[in-house]
Amino acid sequence: MKNAFILSALLVSSAAVFAQAPAEAPATTQLGPNQDPDQIVCQTQTEIGSRLNRRRVCRTRAEWAEHRRMYRDNIEKAQQQSMTDSRDPGM
Repeated sequence: MKNAFILSALLVSSAAVFAQAPAEAPATTQLGPNQDPDQIVCQTQTEIGSRLNRRRVCRTRAEWAEHRRMYRDNIEKAQQQSMTDSRDPGM
């Protein structure tokens, strides 16, 4: 009984966290009217699995938009491929 209570409390709290998470703005290749596509924007990226390794990446707004588009396309292709592989009985 105690385990069931703990499990339901975890499920409710995790649902609350996901409900409060802000929706990510859709990544588009179009820039706003006041945004210069040639303006350089720098971001600090942390290496996955490390709290110390960071690198600064600078690109133009147009390059960042293209990078987001390519990343999104690769994710969609991988998801479609995994769906195809899981349905293929020959494998």
